[in-house]
Amino acid sequence: MPHAACIAGLAILAMTRMASADAPRVETATATHDPDGTWTISVTLSHPDTGWDHYASGWRLLTAEGTEIAARELSHPHVDEQPFTRSLSGVTIPDGMAEILIQPRCTMDGWVPMPTILALPQK
Repeated sequence: MPHAACIAGLAILAMTRMASADAPRVETATATHDPDGTWTISVTLSHPDTGWDHYASGWRLLTAEGTEIAARELSHPHVDEQPFTRSLSGVTIPDGMAEILIQPRCTMDGWVPMPTILALPQK
């Protein structure tokens, strides 16, 4: 009997891992300082989107302290477009910041716990 319980436990663990696929990953990101003083941030994400039930649904920009600067919503899955790049223009970044954090999100697992650091180019 203990052997059967162990096998059942492993089966449940395997199903849990299959239901929770890889988190969205920032492949590359760029920051461009625009003439009006704002920034355009372009982020390339990869994620094993499976359809409307599980897809990369956005990313946000944070200060090192965790304050949200801006967010980019992604309104549909990108099953056949991986990796994919989306931009956000008109971003106001406080003066003196040398870097920002990019935190992606997916519909199933929420926000990725470890954001990606993006160094800002000199103006």
